[in-house]
Amino acid sequence: MSQVVAGGIEAAYREKFRSSAQLYERGCRVFPNGVTHDGRYLRPFPVYIDRSEGSKKYDPDGNEIIDYWMGHGSLLLGHSHPAVVEAVVRQAPRGTHWGANHELEIRWGEWVRKLIRSAERVRFVNSGTEATLMALRLSRIVSGRRKVLKFAGHFHGWHDWLMPAADAPYDTGNWRMPGVTEGVLSDLVVVPPNDLEATSRAIDEHQPACVILEATGGHWGMVPMRGDFLRGLRKLTEEKGVILIFDEVITGFRVSPGGSQGYYEITPDLTTMAKILAGGLPGGALAGRADIMNALEFDNPHGQKMRHPGTYNGNPLSAVAGAAALEVVATGEPCRRANELGRRLRAGLNELFVQKSVNWIAYGEFSMATVLPNYDGPPSSGDDFIPCDNSLTQLDRKIDPVLTHAFRCALLLGGVDFFGWRAMLSSAHTEEDIDRTIEAFSGAIDLLRADRLIP
Repeated sequence: MSQVVAGGIEAAYREKFRSSAQLYERGCRVFPNGVTHDGRYLRPFPVYIDRSEGSKKYDPDGNEIIDYWMGHGSLLLGHSHPAVVEAVVRQAPRGTHWGANHELEIRWGEWVRKLIRSAERVRFVNSGTEATLMALRLSRIVSGRRKVLKFAGHFHGWHDWLMPAADAPYDTGNWRMPGVTEGVLSDLVVVPPNDLEATSRAIDEHQPACVILEATGGHWGMVPMRGDFLRGLRKLTEEKGVILIFDEVITGFRVSPGGSQGYYEITPDLTTMAKILAGGLPGGALAGRADIMNALEFDNPHGQKMRHPGTYNGNPLSAVAGAAALEVVATGEPCRRANELGRRLRAGLNELFVQKSVNWIAYGEFSMATVLPNYDGPPSSGDDFIPCDNSLTQLDRKIDPVLTHAFRCALLLGGVDFFGWRAMLSSAHTEEDIDRTIEAFSGAIDLLRADRLIP
C-alpha cells in the first residue's frame, strides 16, 4: 500500500481505475511525478481521461465522472459546447496559425470590450500567468515605480514576481521560495487580505507601482473578498495614485458576464483574463485604461515601449473558440445557471454534513464551492455565511495530505471529481448531477470512516 491512501479505499480505487494505473506507470517514465500540472498529482495515481461532454468526463475504462475541475475553470459552458466545437472545426482547415493579423482576433477583442467595463484597450497573450506578467511590467513603465503589492493567499500565476505568499503557511512572514531570488522578493509587498488600513499603510511606506488581487478573494474565494472591501480598495488606490489590477483569470465571465467588476460595478485600471476567455483553448488577455495600455505602442507619451512578442498571441483557433464562448456568455444565462447550481450544491452538502455528523462545512459564492474539513465553528446560516470569521490562516490552511488524497479517491469511487476540496460548476451541470454528487459525498464519508481517517 502507498501509506498515503488508506487500505480499503486504495484497494477499491485500484480495482476501478486499472487503465489509469497502467498509464501512470508510463507517465512516470516521461514526466516528473508523472504529471504536467501540480494540481493533477494524486496518490496512488491520478485518473486519466479519454473523452468528455457537458458536465461529464470518461476514463479509458468507461467510468463516468461528474467533473468539477471544468478545465481548471475554463469551461463555464461545459465540455465540448456545440458552439465552440463548431467554431473550431470550421476554422482548423482554414488555418491554425497565420503569424499575421486577422479579423477573428478583432472580433474576439470586441467581445472583451463589450463585456469588461475596464477594457478600453486589449492585448492577447496565452495564459493568465502571461497576463499578470504584462500587467506588472506596464504598471512599472507607466508609474515609474518598482514595487508590487499583493495580498497573502492570492494566486496570480506561477512566475517569480507573484508566486511568493500564494500558499500557506502565512503566519511566518517568510516568503522565500526555491528558485526566486532575493532581488525579486525585495520588490514584493505582501499585506493581509480584507484589511484596508494595512493596505493604506503599505502603500504609504512602499509607494508601489500597482496593487493586484483576485477579484473574489484568494484562491477564487477560499478567503472571500466582497463588494465593500473592493469598493474601499478602489477608492484608496485612486486617492493614492496607485494602479489597481483585478485578476479575473477565473472570475472573468464566470461571476457575471462582466466578471467581478461587472457584478460589483467597480472599474479597475487593468484586468487580467484567461480560461473562459478562450472557450477552453489556450489564451489570455490584459485589458484596461488606454493611457496605460498605450505603453505597448511604438510611439507613446511614456517615452518607453514595452516589447511584447508571443508566438501564439490571438491565434485563429483560440480567437474563434473565445468569441463563440463569449457570445453565449453574453446572454447571462450560463452565469445565472452555474451560480444557482453552486448555491444548491453548497446547501445540499451542508445538510449532508449535519446528517452524517461530520465536522465539515461547505461555503463559497457564485459558481464556486469550498469544503473545509476539521471545522469547529457554527453551522452555515445561509449562502452569505463565511466560516472562521474569514480568517486567512483558518480558511486557507494546509490539510493533512493523507486525508486529502484519500478523500479525492473516495469521491472518485462515487463518480465525482472535485478539485481537491473545491469545485467549479458550469452551466452544463444539472440538478441530477448535484444530487449524485451529494450521494457520492455520503459514500466518501462512509469510506473515510471505515478506514479511520475521520471520526
